[in-house]
Amino acid sequence: MADREGFLQNKTMKIVKSYILSLFLLISVAAASQSKPTHKSIFEKCKRSVGRNLSLNETIVRVGKCFLDTPYVAYTLEGYSEEQLGINLKQLDCTTFLENSLAIAKTIKSKRSTFEQYKTILTRIRYRGGVINRYPSRLHYFSDWITDNSRKEIVVDVTPQISSDTIRFNVGFMSQNPDKYRALTAIPEFIPVIAAQEKSINERLYHYIPKNNIDSLATGIQSGDLIAITTKMKGLDISHVGIAIWQDGKLHLMHASSTLKKVVVSEKTLHDYMQGIQSNTGIIVLRAQ
Repeated sequence: MADREGFLQNKTMKIVKSYILSLFLLISVAAASQSKPTHKSIFEKCKRSVGRNLSLNETIVRVGKCFLDTPYVAYTLEGYSEEQLGINLKQLDCTTFLENSLAIAKTIKSKRSTFEQYKTILTRIRYRGGVINRYPSRLHYFSDWITDNSRKEIVVDVTPQISSDTIRFNVGFMSQNPDKYRALTAIPEFIPVIAAQEKSINERLYHYIPKNNIDSLATGIQSGDLIAITTKMKGLDISHVGIAIWQDGKLHLMHASSTLKKVVVSEKTLHDYMQGIQSNTGIIVLRAQ
C-alpha cells in the first residue's frame, strides 16, 4: 500500500512538474513574441519619439535618429514575384532610410497619423505618380525620384536657390545590365520601358552643388533637408542619399552606411565625407513640403 502511494505521489509530481515546465515555455514564447519588434511597433516607437509641434524638417531629423544603428541591408525591395509595397523598418539601405524617414515624418504631421496612412504616403513617395503599376512604376533612379516627387509637391528642389551650377546625367545602367535585376530578367518586356525612362532623365537639366563648394554654400542647407549625392560612375546619376544634420556648427550626413553596415551620423562633415569618395561630384538638396 505504501509503495502504491509513493508511486502515485511520484507520478503526480511528474505531472505537476511537466505542467509547470509547459506553462513556463508558453509564457517564455509569448514574452519573446511580444518583445520582438514588428514593423508597426517600430513605426509607433518612432511616432512616440517626435513632438507634433515640430516643423517638418525637425520631424524628419527626429525620425531619422529613431533609426540610428538599424542594420544596413541592400535590395530589401527586391524578390517579390509581383511589384508591391515593400515595408522593412528593421533593415534599411540609403534610399529606404530616406523614404521611410520622410514618410513617417509626413504621417506624423498629417491629420491621420496611423500605420495605414504611413503606407499610403510611402506608396505615393516611392512610385511614379503615387501608383503601383508593376516594376517600372517604382522610381528606380533617384533623379527621377526628385522630378516625380517635386511634381507631386512632396519635396521642392532648393538647389537652384543655393547654387547656379548645373548637371546632366547619362543614365542607362539598368537597361544595359538587365541581368543584374531579377524583374528585368524575368520579364524582358520591361527593359524598353526602363530605357524610355532613362532617356527622359537624360534630357533634363538639374542644379547641383559641386563637392568643392559645399562648405562655402552650406548655410543654404537646413537640418532635415534631403541630400542626393551625384556621381560620375558610368550609367548612374545618384550614388547615395541621406539627411542633412547640423551638429556643433558643422554640416553632417545622417544615412544608412554600406561601409559601417548601419544607420549613422557621419563622423566627418558632409564636405569631408564627399572629398573622401572620388566618384562623388556634388549634391542636390531637397526640402520636404
